[in-house]
Amino acid sequence: MQYQSFSPRQNATLFWWTKPEHQNRDGLICDGSIRSGKTVSMAIGFIMWSMASFDKQNFAICGKTIESLRRNVIVQLPTWLEGIVAIKERRNENKLLVTVNGRTNSFYLFGGRDESSYTLIQGITLAGVLFDEVALMPRSFVEQALARCSVEGSKFWFNCNPEGPGHWFYTEWVQKAAERHVLHLHFTMDDNLSLSASIKRRYEGMYSGVFYDRYIRGLWVVAEGLIYTCFNPKLHVVPAQERAYDKYYISCDYGTINPTSMGLWGRVGGKWYRIAEYYFDSRREKRQQTDAEYYEQLCKLAGDRKIHAVIVDPSAASFIETIRRGGRFRVEPASNAVLDGIRDVSTQLQQGNLFINDCCRDCIREFGLYRWDEKAASDKPLKTDDHSMDDLRYFVHTAFAPPRFSF
Repeated sequence: MQYQSFSPRQNATLFWWTKPEHQNRDGLICDGSIRSGKTVSMAIGFIMWSMASFDKQNFAICGKTIESLRRNVIVQLPTWLEGIVAIKERRNENKLLVTVNGRTNSFYLFGGRDESSYTLIQGITLAGVLFDEVALMPRSFVEQALARCSVEGSKFWFNCNPEGPGHWFYTEWVQKAAERHVLHLHFTMDDNLSLSASIKRRYEGMYSGVFYDRYIRGLWVVAEGLIYTCFNPKLHVVPAQERAYDKYYISCDYGTINPTSMGLWGRVGGKWYRIAEYYFDSRREKRQQTDAEYYEQLCKLAGDRKIHAVIVDPSAASFIETIRRGGRFRVEPASNAVLDGIRDVSTQLQQGNLFINDCCRDCIREFGLYRWDEKAASDKPLKTDDHSMDDLRYFVHTAFAPPRFSF
């Protein structure tokens, strides 16, 4: 059976388990760039292998969260496997029943969100497990799931986008693939035949620096040097002038001893501009300000504009309460997902959706200083010269977030 719409790499993922040279392998690792077709080929291959090899057995399909797993894999399975197997979902049990040719197997859904997640998968006996985006899961959860695979002939299926070269999955599995008797297949966007050249160019234009190397080239590379390598003052710094803004936000990184940074943002033509800012460094000024004083500066920054929301680090509880008591502004808690925020800022800069007025000197200054901590065990920025960068990240992660719908 050969899927004409699939690339050779995807077909290898689908059918590796049928090849005599791979009969003694315990699993498969597919890593590489985003949008490269890893997920669809692995999900189909996993179901086909399990249904061809077992009957009345339990399997696990794991994601970072069950919600992301449903979105990325589960809702697509009936379409991907139409005419091949019958799938019945028992949503209240987080379970799929898959049937073909009189055989039925159970597929349980698990989320590996944090270190406590390993307890969710204890006790079950598995004939195989699929990890979607394994590099985002805690090692304890992955190892517990692997330990449950005690049925003879069970296999492990992993897919992920790369992280840093010190990541445990890279050092313990990717680099030791031969030693662990697993097949390693590396994907690029060229392995996804459904992507047009224009779509590939679009994705290539979304990332820069370490994110380009990981998400586009599919490489396990270290985060080093300047974080926003795509920031170009000649392009992204613009004259402070009147524009026909139709929406405003203020973002705030609050500090008592550390600096406080606030940015006023305006939207025009679908693009966002940092119009003005307030930056106070208590060490430099040799005095601290009260929450009431910061609130006064917040009001001055807003002027007579209608502010959609003030985005504040949720840890700034006393200042948030001061804002709420003032009754003028709606507070929106900022996301503290640092790497997601950095990636979002990089993408919006790369796509030409974000600009800084030349009067915002502290923000411009920090763009040239904001660097990766090359001594950290995982990807982290240095905690210096990062206060405008933090309020910038809070803003972008909120303003450019996809709309939320209620059903």
